[in-house]
Amino acid sequence: MRPRPASLAALVLAALTAAPAAAGPDAPAIYAQRCAECHGAARLGGIGPALLPENLGRLRKKDAASVIANSRPAVQMPPFADVLSKDEIDALVALIYTPLPDVPDWGLAEIEKSRVVLVPESELPAKPVHGADPMNLFTIVEAGDHHVTILDGDRFEPIWRFPSRFALHGGAKYSPDGRFVYLGSRDGWVSKYDLWGLKPMAEVRAGINTRNIAVSGDGRIVMVANFLPHTLVALDARDLRPLKVIRVNDGKGKSSRVSAVYTAKPRASFIAALKDIPEMWEIPYGPDPKPVAVGYVHNYQPGMEEGAFDRGPLPVRRIRLDDFMDDFFFDQDYRHAIGAARTARNGQVVNMNVGRKIANVDLAGMPHLGSGITFEYQDRPVLATPHLKEGMVSVIDMRTWTTIKRIETIGPGFFMRSHENTPYAWVDVFFGPSKDVLHVIDKRTLEIVRTLKPTPGKTAAHVEFTKDGRFALVSIWEMDGALVVYDAATLEEVKRIPMKKPSGKYNVHNKITFSAGTSH
Repeated sequence: MRPRPASLAALVLAALTAAPAAAGPDAPAIYAQRCAECHGAARLGGIGPALLPENLGRLRKKDAASVIANSRPAVQMPPFADVLSKDEIDALVALIYTPLPDVPDWGLAEIEKSRVVLVPESELPAKPVHGADPMNLFTIVEAGDHHVTILDGDRFEPIWRFPSRFALHGGAKYSPDGRFVYLGSRDGWVSKYDLWGLKPMAEVRAGINTRNIAVSGDGRIVMVANFLPHTLVALDARDLRPLKVIRVNDGKGKSSRVSAVYTAKPRASFIAALKDIPEMWEIPYGPDPKPVAVGYVHNYQPGMEEGAFDRGPLPVRRIRLDDFMDDFFFDQDYRHAIGAARTARNGQVVNMNVGRKIANVDLAGMPHLGSGITFEYQDRPVLATPHLKEGMVSVIDMRTWTTIKRIETIGPGFFMRSHENTPYAWVDVFFGPSKDVLHVIDKRTLEIVRTLKPTPGKTAAHVEFTKDGRFALVSIWEMDGALVVYDAATLEEVKRIPMKKPSGKYNVHNKITFSAGTSH
């Protein structure tokens, strides 16, 4: 039986007294006076973002103190350096980095109450209001000042720039026809935009701390993966109306955060990895899902431990694992999911047809499988992925699941990208002193053929290609950053567009066609 959620009054009291007791400034009182109006009395967010340690994971405490004192660009929050002492600011930082003793229930009623429809689909234009190719647009997240730029991928010129929610996370996701883009923030806000009319359409808060979102292959459902509360939330893709809240637990009382959720279009299902339970979940989204009819689940029989279904709309197929899966990656036909846990030394291969792990993969050094790519090497499919803790790219044979080669890099990398129409794969060196360079690897020889340095001393990361693969776009991940466009054949720079810490960019065509060279 699920425990009753705390009352709002009790939650507010607990939230404001959750910081360690100590002599000095009264942080709860300061918060109530200075912060609660925008960030919510219980620190759950409002006009401003939620102020919880789970939501502030990317912000170091000393940087949080600087934001409180000096504010930051393009936000409404005033600087408090003139009205709060250093001790008072430090006390506020200690408060907001203290976990809540209890997380409120965030169910269908709370989600629906937050929902706003700005432009109904009946009022949308019949054709694009711009002259750009709708299939070659890029959605670019500018984390520096919390904006999003829509870029014409032929002329490399912005056609729309708009403010976003705080800390967008998990990448842009598109409707199957590429017309709509959906964005999810760490605070649980899911927003929908029309790329033809260049207008925001709807917004809803589907969680308190969200990992990422996915759009079903038929375009009907947006699925939201939450850290807080421990839920998966299904939204109607048309107007973001909540359809179902799926409580994530093992059936025995232990609940779990959701590490990631992705759509598996050939299987007509969502696949989710769980942070605290050694399971993967497959959630069919067809109009009348049946175990035998869904995707490749050919051998399922009622009562089987592996692949057992929880019935009802959007049923859950539980796949038991012998290790936790933090993030994962699909092969191109979505038959296998390859994942790794943060604490594991090996990757694990899960055959989604039979619903169990079939192999280990030698992937020491914590690979970033969510950024892996696939391509053909000597007539066999391979997976290539950078490592987060070692200067290395592993290339894995996807038939035998053995390592073909480890390519040494000058530092740990975060993102790896390619395209079907280029012989090269690009990988950054995101961590360490050489973070300003990118390696270009020849997919035919598995050798580094060029090391580029777009802006000396500034982080270069996250390559994405135009729809035809002719150009590669690189982010200079700094406040005074830029989008640098390279000719993908000559590897020469062709254009540079100033931007505010462009953390990620997502090409419409490559995403909706599930290009082997980009994340899905």
